[in-house]
Amino acid sequence: MTFHLNLSLMTPGHFRTAWRLPHADPLAYVDIDHYRRLARIAEEAKIDAVFLGDSPALRGEIEDAPGTGLDPLVLLGHLAAITTHLGVIATSSTTYNSPYNLARRFQSLDHVTRGRAAVNVVTTGSPAAAANFGLAEHPPKGDRYRRAHEFLEVVTRLWDSWDPGAIVADKRGGRYADPDLIHRIDHVGEFFSVAGPLPVTAGPQGRPVIVQAGGSAEGLALAGRFADVVFTVAQTQAKAVAFRDDIRVRAAGAGRHPDDVKVSLGVVVLVAETEAQARRREEELYATLPIERLSAALVANLGLPPDRFGPDDPITVADLPDRVPESAFSAGFSASTRALIADGPRTPRELVQRGAGGSGHRLLVGSAEQVADDLQAWYEAGAADGFTVMPADTAVDFENFARLVVPILQERGLFQTGYRHPTLRGRLLARLTEGALS
Repeated sequence: MTFHLNLSLMTPGHFRTAWRLPHADPLAYVDIDHYRRLARIAEEAKIDAVFLGDSPALRGEIEDAPGTGLDPLVLLGHLAAITTHLGVIATSSTTYNSPYNLARRFQSLDHVTRGRAAVNVVTTGSPAAAANFGLAEHPPKGDRYRRAHEFLEVVTRLWDSWDPGAIVADKRGGRYADPDLIHRIDHVGEFFSVAGPLPVTAGPQGRPVIVQAGGSAEGLALAGRFADVVFTVAQTQAKAVAFRDDIRVRAAGAGRHPDDVKVSLGVVVLVAETEAQARRREEELYATLPIERLSAALVANLGLPPDRFGPDDPITVADLPDRVPESAFSAGFSASTRALIADGPRTPRELVQRGAGGSGHRLLVGSAEQVADDLQAWYEAGAADGFTVMPADTAVDFENFARLVVPILQERGLFQTGYRHPTLRGRLLARLTEGALS
């Protein structure tokens, strides 16, 4: 049985300071030719989809590194137009969008891509976003997740508002559609009042794929109810296996089959032809990091006073608060980091480096063979249904992974050698139910 592979387009890389390296173009994150090249490399390697994270606000880190940059829907719509099979996963906020507009945009994207569209729904952790949308303050976490549940209920009902066969297209009789098969949703709830229906029938997938990335209890409940794919973080195999088991139980609890939801484990990859080359590049990337700032941010994300621990001061389990703090920027990243500390004291410097410069995702460094071995081991342990590969330095690691690692995975029967279904949803579901795609 094969696993899925998505590749992140985040530029300059998931080491956000990779722009400082001699070969890097500091403006690549807004260069369409850069992204066009990556999309073609991904499709040539038969990658399932490309993914782009986003935040609706410019964060303070701009002093050190580029922000998220181009609007994902605009960029990925263009990349879908120059490819034939590659799926596109665009991040959108349920806190700072309206459900009708989002439903229409992604239904439209699904039509124009012929069934390759996915939305990665987030509730937005950055308080800076509020001021961009006329709000006095960022809504509390509980409110954001209640809104997200209602938001996705509205979106999915809008996507289902046209029954099959609604378009009659009777040229002789002059009847285009059967209004009885097109339904208003007439939703009235805590956050939204939406009549519907959408002005367009369901796309080739039926619905665009829903990806969800929250690791908190609220996020997991949302994923169990709505997600087709859950994007997650884990620093240990045991935690990853437990997460996947938990999300499958939650899906069943929401009345779904456990196989209806897939887990895509994020992993930051730094790969070269030899381990020695990869380790040299690793040290070069470490040297670009503003370690004092990143250490302070990590300590704060753990719920500890930032001035209490310097980069080289060990943090023990006894130092940690009992629970992940409400103020944590990402509950999933915070919990993953806490799991590392549970195995033994760690300094902020070690945690920042192991978390790929502060992203919190596991950093995987090595030769192509070593990277392939690692992904195979985690998959066979039941840690995930596939992986979202996050290049450490996108200018180098995106292509290195596609052209060095993917062929090894294909030779082992772990990854597809050809696209066997025209839609992204069809490929993901087929891989769950039909076994290996080769």
